[in-house]
Amino acid sequence: MKDAAWSQPVRLAEVGRGSLRRTLVPSEAERERIARELNLVKLPELSAEVDMTSWMDGAVLRGRWRARVVQTCGVTLDPFETPLSGEFEVKVVPQGSPVAPTEEGAVELDLEAEDPPDVLADDRIDTAGYVVEHLALELDPFPRKPGAEFEAPEPEPETSPFAALLQLKPRS
Repeated sequence: MKDAAWSQPVRLAEVGRGSLRRTLVPSEAERERIARELNLVKLPELSAEVDMTSWMDGAVLRGRWRARVVQTCGVTLDPFETPLSGEFEVKVVPQGSPVAPTEEGAVELDLEAEDPPDVLADDRIDTAGYVVEHLALELDPFPRKPGAEFEAPEPEPETSPFAALLQLKPRS
């Protein structure tokens, strides 16, 4: 958590047997670090509401976030701004939890099944880390400014080693 661009830890014990709500808004310096981490030109706005409730021996995080990102258009190379928003739900458990996923055997992938809970490295939940992770998932990996269209260059005429010789030949 120490080298994260933005961190807002909550101790698992704070969630306890109830619920907890956090409003998260990074400072300008934190937004600049997030923008560098996500390869953005700029991150003018980011905010989130994260609700945490107890679940088994861990917690469930339900978050809603909004952002404005500035990316570079892959066609024109101009910077442009895009509003983004999203929601997420993540379950977390402490190390050694009986409901923690195990690494034993072959892993079967079921796209319809719920994601397994994340296992915490210590007793802290980095709420801001989950917000940044879900923002990153929403970014267009090939950003294109609205209205920008790629125009293929005209193909060059085919050249051959004999093209220069043909120009020297007298025309009849």
